Amino acid sequence: MIVLGYLSAFLVGISLGLIGSGGSILAVPILVELLHVDPIVATAYSLFIVGITALVGSLKHVIQKQIDYKTALIFGIPSIISIYVTRIKLLALIPDVVYRSADFTVSKSLFLFVSFTFIMLLAAISMIIPQKVQTSGNEKGGGVHGVFLGILGMLVGVIAGFVGAGGGFLIIPALVLMGKIPIEKAIVTSLFIVCLNSIVGFLGVVQIFHEIDWELLTLFTGIAIVGLVVGMLFTKKITGEKMKPYFGWFILLLGVYLMIDTLFVKK
Repeated sequence: MIVLGYLSAFLVGISLGLIGSGGSILAVPILVELLHVDPIVATAYSLFIVGITALVGSLKHVIQKQIDYKTALIFGIPSIISIYVTRIKLLALIPDVVYRSADFTVSKSLFLFVSFTFIMLLAAISMIIPQKVQTSGNEKGGGVHGVFLGILGMLVGVIAGFVGAGGGFLIIPALVLMGKIPIEKAIVTSLFIVCLNSIVGFLGVVQIFHEIDWELLTLFTGIAIVGLVVGMLFTKKITGEKMKPYFGWFILLLGVYLMIDTLFVKK
C-alpha cells in the first residue's frame, strides 16, 4: 500500500500539469488512505506537495509570459492572507472532539477529512458540468471587478486553508467567469496562484507542527513533479478542458467511496 501511495503521487502531478487543478484533491486521500498519514497532517502536507509541484509548473509559464499577473494579484493577495490566517488561527479553534454521543464521536481529524471529502464532491461536480466560457478575448483581464474578485479570493483562501487544498478547482471558474480571461490563461494563472497559496499555507503549518516527515514529502513531491512534466507534455495533444470531465467523474467516485468508507465502514 505504501508503494502504491508513492506511485499515486504521479497522478497528483498529472492533474496539475494537465488541467491546472485537482492536486490536493488527490494528494490528501492518497496520504490518508495509502500512506496512513493523520488527516490533519495530510491537509498540511498536501500544501507543500502541491505548492512545490505547482511552482515547478509555473516556471515555464512565467518564462513564456502566459500568466495574467494583474488578475493573479487581485485574486491571489486576499487568498494568500486568508489561507495563512485560516491555517494559523481558525483551525486551532476547532476542538479535538467536535461532537460526542453515546454511539458516535466526531474527532477533529474525522471532521476535517469529511469536510475535505465534501469539497471533493463539489470539485468533481464543477469539473463534470460544462461551463460556457470564452476561449479568446481580454488578454489583460481588464474586465475584472476588483473588489468582487478579491472577495472571491478571500473565500477560496479560507476553504483552501481549512481543507488543505490549493483551490485550483475553485480558482479557474472564478478567473474565467469573473476575471473575464480566456480559459487557457486562467489555467496557467490558477497554477501560479495555487503555488503561492499552498506554499504560504504550509509556512503557517511549519509554525505549528514540530515534527515533519521530510523524507515522505520529498519523495512524494519528486514523483508528483515527474507526473507534472508528463501532464504538461500531454497538453500538446489534448487540452486540459477535454480531460476535465473524465477527471471529474474519477474524483466523484473516489469522493463517494471515501465518504461511505469514513462514515460507515470505519465507524
